[in-house]
Amino acid sequence: GHAHALWVKRRPLRPPGPTKAAGRMPSRKKPRLCFIGFGEAGQAIAAGLREAGVDNISAWDILFPKNDGAKLKEAGAKIGARLANSAKDAVSNSDIVVAAVTACSSLEAAKSVAPHLAGNPYYLDINSVSPGRKQETARLLEGAARYVDVAILAPIHPRRHRTPLLLAGPHAHAVLPLLMDELEMHGAIASDQIGAAAALKMIRSVMIKGIEALTAECFLAAHRVGFPDEAAASLTNHYPGVDWPKMMEYNLERMASHGIRRADEMEQVAATLIELGIAPLMTEATVTRQREMGELGKQESVRAAKTAGHAAMLDAVNAAAKERH
Repeated sequence: GHAHALWVKRRPLRPPGPTKAAGRMPSRKKPRLCFIGFGEAGQAIAAGLREAGVDNISAWDILFPKNDGAKLKEAGAKIGARLANSAKDAVSNSDIVVAAVTACSSLEAAKSVAPHLAGNPYYLDINSVSPGRKQETARLLEGAARYVDVAILAPIHPRRHRTPLLLAGPHAHAVLPLLMDELEMHGAIASDQIGAAAALKMIRSVMIKGIEALTAECFLAAHRVGFPDEAAASLTNHYPGVDWPKMMEYNLERMASHGIRRADEMEQVAATLIELGIAPLMTEATVTRQREMGELGKQESVRAAKTAGHAAMLDAVNAAAKERH
């Protein structure tokens, strides 16, 4: 499964073909898509695809029937997706199913659609879960869908459906040209082994989300003794390529906005490390710090400080943390 990633350059779009008026057949219809899970990632990809000319998009989220689902449904209506009334309704007549749920729900999402899949659609599992979980999901869907392990390798905004994807599994080579040519998406093949894309995503998260957690711990402490700027300057001596005030601001904002989801993902990273026979000592601490920052980020004072610079952010987070303890 340790295949070198084969990066595939996106081919230029073909010019539009002759119209009916010229006596030719119109270009063939784009694939019909279904999103299971319609949070930030699902909405961003669906919105980009709609603007790229994909007309047939359905969506289902287990929150739709609940009060918490009102904003999701509002977003779906604005995008122009068909809001389904069940998982079964969502997947009917779909060529591609995109699973974009929370990390802890990825297996349940597959179970909810498995009996209702027809026509052997592609199932793109973009969830941030361990390689073992992806392999388990693929086994569950065997014979019902063509399962593809997909990792999103960058923030979903601003590129939305054009955010780089890494694909793995036996159906990755077949689906990639469809994604790139018909849907204007960008992707590459990691391996024909399910779990290879997930492994890369999980392993890089050890560092990316771990550094976020360390940034919070380091600069909240520096703020309490009154010299966060001096701490940033000192770090620049060791890491001259890093703009530490900017990094601090970005990392604090990401954790305050998404820390709870990131903590769930880091639990999957810990599971990945255990699957690989490595004790997840640092990763388990990152789970705790990410979750705490996500909880603090719910507070109005912290939310208001997110766009006010790193000094305001440190003030707000430290004040909120002191109140909690």
